[in-house]
Amino acid sequence: MPVDSNASVRISAFNWVPPFAQGHVRDLRPRWAFEEAGISYAVRKLDATTGRPAEYYEEQPFGQVPSYHDEAVSLFESGAIVLHIGRDCDTLLPRDAAARARATAWLIAALNSIEPYVMQLATIDIFAAGEEWTKQRRPQVVELIGQRLSRLADALGDKTYLDGDAFTAGDLMMTSVLRSLESKDLLERHPNLMAYKMRCEARPAFRAALAAQIADFEKREGLSG
Repeated sequence: MPVDSNASVRISAFNWVPPFAQGHVRDLRPRWAFEEAGISYAVRKLDATTGRPAEYYEEQPFGQVPSYHDEAVSLFESGAIVLHIGRDCDTLLPRDAAARARATAWLIAALNSIEPYVMQLATIDIFAAGEEWTKQRRPQVVELIGQRLSRLADALGDKTYLDGDAFTAGDLMMTSVLRSLESKDLLERHPNLMAYKMRCEARPAFRAALAAQIADFEKREGLSG
């Protein structure tokens, strides 16, 4: 669904990030969920290079994005937001109780069992690049990620999605996390995970969400992206 400044549902996002982060900021997750659910949404754009407005911490205690606000609920944390968006969307959270529980479990697994290790690698390669401690720590983190990806690849097997033939919020979140490993030569070691990620990224809802995030980034003089 198109971004609609008059929509009753609103998320927060940054108005610019460096090129390496564009397409990976976590407001992409609720944007994708909105697209799957067919819900229009507005965007409150924040400047990532300056301090947050004081009142924003009432929406998001840590000053991060995204936050979420509708007529009844205010939320923070992308996983909680996606689950909230999916509450009435059979695609994201199936009506069958068991399938719904499994979708929720996979969403949490993406955030708890995979993403912490992925973010450690991002810290080493981007935010702490060149620091002495990274030389010893990086091989250990790569090994840990490899172990987690092997388990995930085994769980996926030859299924289309994590729970079989149906895409769910678990796949949305898992794909969002796996995308951070692009060009790291880790995901490429598991052809079924590569095919899975590409299959999820081929969904029209993902493509629309990604385009919407990129469109919201402003051009900065003297900087690409």
